[in-house]
Amino acid sequence: MDKLLVLTTGGTLDKVYFDALSEFQVGDPVAADILTAMNVNFEFELKEICRKDSLELTDEDRENIKAAIAASDADYVLITHGTDTMVDSANFIGEHNKVIIFTGAMQPAAFSNTDAVFNIGTAVGAFSMAQPGSYIAMSGQVYSANKVFKNYDSRRFEGK
Repeated sequence: MDKLLVLTTGGTLDKVYFDALSEFQVGDPVAADILTAMNVNFEFELKEICRKDSLELTDEDRENIKAAIAASDADYVLITHGTDTMVDSANFIGEHNKVIIFTGAMQPAAFSNTDAVFNIGTAVGAFSMAQPGSYIAMSGQVYSANKVFKNYDSRRFEGK
């Protein structure tokens, strides 16, 4: 992989806990820090699309994702996204002549029991094998975007 475009939208992966507010809020994107800590040997560019819980994403936000993909010369695109509407966004983006992989986390990256690093690692590993298209990488699995759903009972993504 020569170059990776990382688009961030917020979601649980980037959430932080504010004691004074007793709630979670979407904080700074953490994907670049994770990739740097993984000591990756490829160039990556991070572009923040928004900082929202995925339930708050709009079609305008999704159009902004599409525009960023189209404007980039990168053949590989990693999109960090909240899990509740990740599949919706991946299907909205549709197919491109690029490898586009969405990932996120069930627990914020700031937590010790986070799945964020594992999910980003799964996505990065999938880039070397995937054909152009849109995918979801979660919990050690990679799915075509149109063949996956979030199972709220098991708290993981599953093929359909």
